Amino acid sequence: MAYRRGFLFICVLSCILAVTTGVHAGGYDAFKGLEGTLRISGGTAHIPVMKALAREVMTRYPAIRITIAGGGSGVGIKQVGEGLVDIGNSGRRPTDQEISAYGLRLHRWAVDGVAAVVHPENPVRSLTSRQVQDIFAGRVTNWKEVGGPDRAIHVFTRDEASGTRHVFWKKALGKGAIRKDADVVPSNGAMKTAVATDPAAIGYISVGYVDETVQALALDGVEPSLENVRSGRYPVARGLYSNTKGQPSALAQAFLDLLFAPEGRRIIASKGYIPADR
Repeated sequence: MAYRRGFLFICVLSCILAVTTGVHAGGYDAFKGLEGTLRISGGTAHIPVMKALAREVMTRYPAIRITIAGGGSGVGIKQVGEGLVDIGNSGRRPTDQEISAYGLRLHRWAVDGVAAVVHPENPVRSLTSRQVQDIFAGRVTNWKEVGGPDRAIHVFTRDEASGTRHVFWKKALGKGAIRKDADVVPSNGAMKTAVATDPAAIGYISVGYVDETVQALALDGVEPSLENVRSGRYPVARGLYSNTKGQPSALAQAFLDLLFAPEGRRIIASKGYIPADR
């Protein structure tokens, strides 16, 4: 009996040490002894989290340099696949063809909603799915048709390489048309700025980018809140991926592990995203 109690104590202690070590190794301490440059590009929804973590890592470890560029999901997938960067971010899951062609490994670390947004002065606060589809297709062209002021609607969209566009087009627009004269902007940040400075505008951005400069619209009566995204009530949502070409380098692996460590998860939540489990 004493032997069994001792064996059980050792097993429990081993489990505790394993869990503790795993958490410890996945945090900032995992960068000890590493040096060099980590190159990251792609989806712009990822950038607030990437920059916050990179700033902390480089402050702690001056021998490490982390560069972060946008360009959209398609750019991130292509650049990591071609070996131009170490991590390629995407706001959509890479296609099976992309995974096969580039030998990608996928790391999904957050869930993000995408919301239609208007200028705060616009009294419209909610639209139905049909109204959103009609506006972006150009079938509804004046705000007065959906309860707003007598003003022509100015539609903003993203280019076809954008993961934000992909999820909004698929889940909010039902893969419907987007009017050909819509103004195309290159990033979530640019979209927010465009809508925030145009009282006639409508666009769409990552929920993590929403602040007081724009008004996020409820869709079919459901607010694009973190709680509704998490529960699935708000349907326009997607995963945020950081992709690598095959086995990551030691520096890239440490950064990816940080996204799943408590330190990284706190940053992810603070930027308006829902941390995902491995």
